[in-house]
Amino acid sequence: MKTDANGRHHMRRQDRAMPDRAEQLDVIRGSRFLTLAMSRDNQPYLVSLCYAFDERENCFYAHGATAGKKLEYVRANPRVWGQVLDDGGYAPGKATYYYRTVMFDALAEVVDDPETKARALRTLIERYEPAAGAGPMAARMVVQAMVDRTAVLRLRVLAMTGKQNRPEASPAAPPSPEA
Repeated sequence: MKTDANGRHHMRRQDRAMPDRAEQLDVIRGSRFLTLAMSRDNQPYLVSLCYAFDERENCFYAHGATAGKKLEYVRANPRVWGQVLDDGGYAPGKATYYYRTVMFDALAEVVDDPETKARALRTLIERYEPAAGAGPMAARMVVQAMVDRTAVLRLRVLAMTGKQNRPEASPAAPPSPEA
C-alpha cells in the first residue's frame, strides 16, 4: 500500500474512489450513524454515534453523557478516524455488495461553550426530529438543563475520502468461458 508525505494511505482500488465532495455529502446527509475509531494507551475503542454535519465548519457533531469511555479516549488522544456508510445491500447472483462510504480523519474535541453546545444540539434535533424544525418544539427540547447535562463532541475533519461499489460504477463482468 502506498502512502503520501503525510503518512496517509492511498486507495488501492482507484476504480472505486469517490472523490467528489457532492457525492460524499450525499452519503453524509443520507446516513443516520457514523462509526468512530479512537485509541488510548495502545488500546482501540470503536463506537457508533448519531451525528449532524456542519458543511460550513466541515465538522461532525455528536452528543452523549458527560462522563464515560468515549470522552476519556478523546481527551487522551483527540486524533480519531470515522466512517459513514450507505448500505446498498448484497447483489444476489453477482457475489458483490453495493455501498458508498465516506471515511474521515479528524480532531475530536469536547465542546465547552454553552452557545455552541446548544446550537449543535439544535442541529442534531433538526436532523433526527424534522417536525421540530427550528421552531418552538426544538427550542423546548434544547433547554439549559439539557445543555448542562449533555456532552457535545465536535469532530473537525482534516481529510475526507469516499469509496463506492454501485451497480452503475461496477466494471462489466468478464465473459464466461462458455461464451
